[in-house]
Amino acid sequence: MKLHELRPAPGSRHARKRIGRGISAGQGKTSGRGQKGAGARAGSKVPRAFEGGQMPITMRLPKLRGFANRWRVDYTVVNLSKLNRFASGAIVDGAALLQHGLVRSAGERVKLLAAGRVRVPVTVRVHRASEAARRAVEAAGGRVELLEERVTPAQPVVAVVVEGGAVEAEPEE
Repeated sequence: MKLHELRPAPGSRHARKRIGRGISAGQGKTSGRGQKGAGARAGSKVPRAFEGGQMPITMRLPKLRGFANRWRVDYTVVNLSKLNRFASGAIVDGAALLQHGLVRSAGERVKLLAAGRVRVPVTVRVHRASEAARRAVEAAGGRVELLEERVTPAQPVVAVVVEGGAVEAEPEE
């Protein structure tokens, strides 16, 4: 093979269309633009989402409203009045609540609220409980055990330099 024999691969190169060079060229007279109209004129452009005058899909669809917090934690609410169906001294946890139809699954996060009155002493194991609900359960002879502790921000620490250059940390009041 010699330098003058080099050619591009067959089909990899196409000759450019010579538009408007007479009828015999195949792209003469109207140069492939058809008859009159906006498409035949110079500088014509159709907007990107134009649908021929019909209402565009971007306007036909409803708008998304609001905002969804991806870190939101949902709790299933159980009121004090629902605890009366349990036996005295029973342990009320996710499985017991599921058995009595108070939650949809045993793994749900549950919050105990103080609506109603509790008459039986039970041990309640929930993720959250209002202060009034906790007092009411304890007044009935039961107790509330929280399955998750609420995280509170740490107290700011103040450094105190003592004799000899040692540094002690004390929480700020």
